[in-house]
Amino acid sequence: MEISSIVKPVFLGYALNMKIPQEITAILEKLEASGHEAWLVGGCVRDLMLERKIEDWDIATSAKPEEIMAVFPDSKYENEFGTVLVKLDEAVREKTGIKVVEITTFRQEARYSDKRHPDQVEFTDKLEDDLARRDFTINALALNHKATTKKSKLGYELVDLFYGQRDLDDKIIRAVGEPEKRFGEDALRMMRAVRFAAQLGFEIESKTKEAIKKNAPWLEKISQERIRVELEKIILSDNAEQGIRDLQEMGLLGFIMPELEKGIGVAQNRHHVYEVFEHNVRSLGFAVQKKFSLAVRLAALLHDIGKVQTKQGSGLEATFYNHEYVSAKQAENILERLRFSREMTKKITHLVRYHMFVYDVGTVSEAGVRRLIKRLGPENLDEAFNLRVADRLGSGCPKAVPYKLRHLRYMMEKVAKDPISVKMLKVNGRDIMRSLGVAPGPKVGAILDVLLAEVIEDPKRNTKEYLERRVLKLDKENLAKLREMAKEVIEEKRGEEDKEIKQKHWVE
Repeated sequence: MEISSIVKPVFLGYALNMKIPQEITAILEKLEASGHEAWLVGGCVRDLMLERKIEDWDIATSAKPEEIMAVFPDSKYENEFGTVLVKLDEAVREKTGIKVVEITTFRQEARYSDKRHPDQVEFTDKLEDDLARRDFTINALALNHKATTKKSKLGYELVDLFYGQRDLDDKIIRAVGEPEKRFGEDALRMMRAVRFAAQLGFEIESKTKEAIKKNAPWLEKISQERIRVELEKIILSDNAEQGIRDLQEMGLLGFIMPELEKGIGVAQNRHHVYEVFEHNVRSLGFAVQKKFSLAVRLAALLHDIGKVQTKQGSGLEATFYNHEYVSAKQAENILERLRFSREMTKKITHLVRYHMFVYDVGTVSEAGVRRLIKRLGPENLDEAFNLRVADRLGSGCPKAVPYKLRHLRYMMEKVAKDPISVKMLKVNGRDIMRSLGVAPGPKVGAILDVLLAEVIEDPKRNTKEYLERRVLKLDKENLAKLREMAKEVIEEKRGEEDKEIKQKHWVE
């Protein structure tokens, strides 16, 4: 097919976020001035037409990598796929937010033995060859940069070999050419189909969907890091709930989070309208509606996966004792397997572990609130509350923030400055060693634990004078006794509160 036969005029609204930045135009013009073709391609063209914010600008050119580098000496070529990275100067980066521009030589690809990388890459001088290798029709568009003003709109020439503009209008995700061949080239494209549908609010075309269902096991050949990147984008999209449902329907979820999928068909009890999987996915959906963080969204999706293993009994009286512990461990395994950062894994696991925190307005004291803050971690309070909101809404509860939670917010603010860790005590380990004339050792730490236990019970005790007097008295006790004293006040009370969680929390 001749390019001239499929070049069409397309008029884009004259909006600030739709202008092609001057810095990008300058790169295109430099390539053309050197005798090469240069086109905007892929996602940036799609997002221009959808009036979406553009994160990355990609250029396809007839120039070979060494020719690109001759035009842009301050560039890098460290791959075998014909992509040269052109770094913009600091002033431009600050002004536009664009750090690098990827310029890729027109190419056509051969077999993909590992379902991830082409066995070889062949450069070509034809734009149509390059577009034919792309994943979806809406990403197989090419746009020139020479705009002409017409009736307050910017006119550009669009190359659309595969009716991508039509699919944009119809809100369809459709593979370029034969879907099975496209997914055989890179199996991650199956997840990308779901991701684009979730991000754009589109539907996946039936033939494309059937090819994903048929070849879902190919996803096993993809690295966990690449899967994680696509999963994060799905979870952060406005249609994350539907994205997870699509992954499940098309057979992909079992190769990403099989633990989550096991909740399908597992009924709960009188406190839950929905089965375990449905509840988890709905909780994610409400976390998205509330624009909660990635950590809360993932915690909402995973917070009850342990119910599959811990369910006892059936019908309205079924129980799931200690499911929060099991859910937290399974969440940790999933996140580590998907190569999430250690910090993110720790946060989400912590949220899941303590998502059952209980608060009774009539019986919980200020000391109990301080212990709850210590257990949740002051830095996690907002996200712990957000997870509770998503959990409640996902259970079909009409009120996301009932009086109990509002009152707990008030109490937490009231005791916010009260001590909940040894770091907040008015004496420290050095003070104790100086007062007793001893060297560092386990007894110093044990005394600090006893002091903290006493101060949690009564913050007024947190004065240097009182604590120094207590240090002298506590020094008379042996190490075992000190540990016992601290355990009685802190650990046993914590155990009582865990028991209250199992007995009183509305989920059980």
